[in-house]
Amino acid sequence: MQRRKIALIGGGQIGGTLALLAMQRSLGHVVLLDMAGGVAAGKALDLSQMAALVPSDVDLVGGDEAEGIAGADVCIVTAGFPRKPGMDREDLLQKNLVVMRQVAGHISRYAPQAFVICLTNPLDAMVYALYKMARLRKQQIVGMAGVLDAARFRTFLAQQLGVSRRDVTALVLGGHGDDMVPLPRFCSVGGIPVPQLVQMGLLQQSQLDAVVQRTRKGGGEIVQLLGTGSAFYAPAQSALEMAEAFLLGTHRLLPCAALLEGEYGVQGLFVGVPVILGQQGVQKVLQLPLNQEEQTAFKQSVQSVQRTV
Repeated sequence: MQRRKIALIGGGQIGGTLALLAMQRSLGHVVLLDMAGGVAAGKALDLSQMAALVPSDVDLVGGDEAEGIAGADVCIVTAGFPRKPGMDREDLLQKNLVVMRQVAGHISRYAPQAFVICLTNPLDAMVYALYKMARLRKQQIVGMAGVLDAARFRTFLAQQLGVSRRDVTALVLGGHGDDMVPLPRFCSVGGIPVPQLVQMGLLQQSQLDAVVQRTRKGGGEIVQLLGTGSAFYAPAQSALEMAEAFLLGTHRLLPCAALLEGEYGVQGLFVGVPVILGQQGVQKVLQLPLNQEEQTAFKQSVQSVQRTV
């Protein structure tokens, strides 16, 4: 069977980590595209040599020639300027909008049928811009945010409870910013709903509130600790989960920034919601029965996305 082609547009920390993970899983041939062609080519060469030890037979190439992504099945976009300490996602808007215009041109010319996953911040606005500029179908493009935010929620909740992360499920909706909407009512630990844990006295409401707030600030916390750059391991793994759902047709139910056309009362915006991903891309958006408090928080998050867009 012919291997699929994965184009990684942006050869920085996330792009390089994505190439490593894709190679280890033998998901497909990898093309790493970056303005700094030498960096992309060097990382691809290093990974090619590592592939002999894994072992993996996938091809890895890198450079600055956009033609390299021609015919890609998946394009994962990480290109753009990273956040720095004291900078919020909106500060990146104008800089990364220029980058998205260039990326959109590459995709529309060389890989117009590819499934596109955008990671560039501010996420919800950048995926919207990429969708418009590259003239993609709504099923063909998503933004990666909810998978990452849910992983942070799971981690912090597991640490608070002293349990394995594997036993924690979590769901985070809304925009990828400080007013994202973690939903404890739709989260569980070993099948036990989180609100039930609070009622049982195993988790204090104040502790849960602190976990929710830390999740919202999760990206900024890492930016402050690193000093230069932002998170890359968890974002790369999150994007690969989404790409794998498309490439393998696994019909994963994942929180993604998808184009809403009336769902949740939102029209024409990319907002984080539960989505079924498969071989057709976005196959279905699930509408959850949110209570009044959740609806209010979701609406506030959507308003932030609207302002940025």
